[in-house]
Amino acid sequence: MKSRFLRSKLAVFLILFLIFIGAMVTYSTVYRQESFSREVLLVTNMGNITIGLYDDMPVTTANFINLTERGVYDGTIFHRVVYDFVIQGGDPTATGQGDPSIASIPDELPNRHSNSAGAVAMAKKSREDGTAEPNSASSQFFINLEDNGDQLNAEYSVFGKVISGMDVAYSIGNIETTGERPNQNVTIVKAQIVK
Repeated sequence: MKSRFLRSKLAVFLILFLIFIGAMVTYSTVYRQESFSREVLLVTNMGNITIGLYDDMPVTTANFINLTERGVYDGTIFHRVVYDFVIQGGDPTATGQGDPSIASIPDELPNRHSNSAGAVAMAKKSREDGTAEPNSASSQFFINLEDNGDQLNAEYSVFGKVISGMDVAYSIGNIETTGERPNQNVTIVKAQIVK
């Protein structure tokens, strides 16, 4: 009798233990906080935005770090604002055409991260049919204002995520535009590596 009672207690304990382990594994893979080894601070005339950079996007992340360290983003504007979609900047010419002196980088696709709200991805040249030209990203980047994964994941490499200042990004996304061009300059005063 005691042996049967001990076995059933042991079985209950093992079941509870397995449930606990399963919950911990689920939490660690689904709900874990992302960690970033590098961070870039964008000081704008509307507030600060901090971007955490993904290690598993080595080409795109290295390009963004290099351009930041060279001061390419300092004094540039967010030249494209699409309400509830994206804000785009990083073009020294402020035209959206890009600076031809800045080399293009190869795509890192398929994406390891989604173009979700707050995700930061490289912009690319557009073809006449509106699709992105492969391997044409250089300095321009965009911040997603909503989940655009279904629309953008196949073509645009996500290399980071806004970890603070998303309220600033939304404020930029709410300014008045003519077409997609902001009616006021939103300037990246300084971009700097902070971690």
